[in-house]
Amino acid sequence: MTLSVALVGGLHADARKEVVDRLLRTVPDSLALHHDLSAAARGTVRRVVRDATGELSRAEVPLVDDCACCALREDLLPALHRLAASGTTRLAVIELWDSVEPKPMAETVAAHGGDALALTAVITAVDPALVLPYLANGDDLAEAGLAAAADDRRTIGDTWARQLEYAPVLALVDGTEDDRRTHEEDHALLAQLHPTARRVAAGSGALAAHAFAGFDVDAAAAAQHPACARLPQEAEQAGVSTLVWHRRRPFHPERLYRALEDLSCAAARSRGRFWLADRPDTLLAWGAAGGALCVEETGPWLSALPDAAWELVPAFRRAAASLDWHPRHGDRCTHLVFTSPDLDRPGLERLLESCLLTDAEYAAGPEGWRALPAAFDTLFDPVP
Repeated sequence: MTLSVALVGGLHADARKEVVDRLLRTVPDSLALHHDLSAAARGTVRRVVRDATGELSRAEVPLVDDCACCALREDLLPALHRLAASGTTRLAVIELWDSVEPKPMAETVAAHGGDALALTAVITAVDPALVLPYLANGDDLAEAGLAAAADDRRTIGDTWARQLEYAPVLALVDGTEDDRRTHEEDHALLAQLHPTARRVAAGSGALAAHAFAGFDVDAAAAAQHPACARLPQEAEQAGVSTLVWHRRRPFHPERLYRALEDLSCAAARSRGRFWLADRPDTLLAWGAAGGALCVEETGPWLSALPDAAWELVPAFRRAAASLDWHPRHGDRCTHLVFTSPDLDRPGLERLLESCLLTDAEYAAGPEGWRALPAAFDTLFDPVP
């Protein structure tokens, strides 16, 4: 018998518990497994198993390599396989702890489930009234007691953004907000941040059906890959705006570096890909929330690879590149998306435009660009 497995995550702990409780009540023979990482600093992780009637068991799990998430994986998979072997459970609901992100857990279950486990859903529980406050929170998880490991340097804002954007299903738990305008703004923000998500009320009968809908980890990874991410489109609703900024000309490294602080604070959430004139072969990923910006090197642009290497590149990446191909620059481009209430579109566009190469700088070509000030070296090539 194959055991269906649904992941339910999100930093909105009350909303997450409500979603899990709803699944346990509506899906017969379902169990929830939750690994509480709040005691990880003391060297243990607490595993709790419950059904619709309440708690069934509780156990202490030791840390693995001082990593709470590693302990979660090492304990979770055997527990799921035992449930599958028993044949008595129809749905195993994995309630992820607050700051645990769904992507690595989904990929772990899919990779090690074999014929016994089928990952059928990844759901993020959402209180719409908390979407903006959590996105705007630039505090480190460690400061809030939510770090999943001793070296966890993530922030609340960027963690919440990834939890929200990875899941294809968002289960909404509305609070007691009486201000209709604020309520509309919350839902508009949510819709623009993740327009392709299926949004379902946690209290509706549809939630149980979504728990068995199926989940493709490869498609989910492709949708988040910076080279071909399914980024939001232009939008304007209830005071919330999404600006899509797409340019072929590269950024001037020094001018962009000086503008990073203003750009990272310009919107509740921004993400995408870009290229720097002094690093023309490197695809760079952009992600900002809560005023905290993450810029990462994610490998070469396809047009920087020899033709023979293209066969080694996933088909989804080749398809995305072909849709965005330029006769001179290939797939090199900047594609950034900014979403926020009260977004200053004109000011943001002026700032971004000012960071591009001027006509004279652009005319120098790639060889000339490499001589530009390497302002990003401190981020990408830190001194040991």
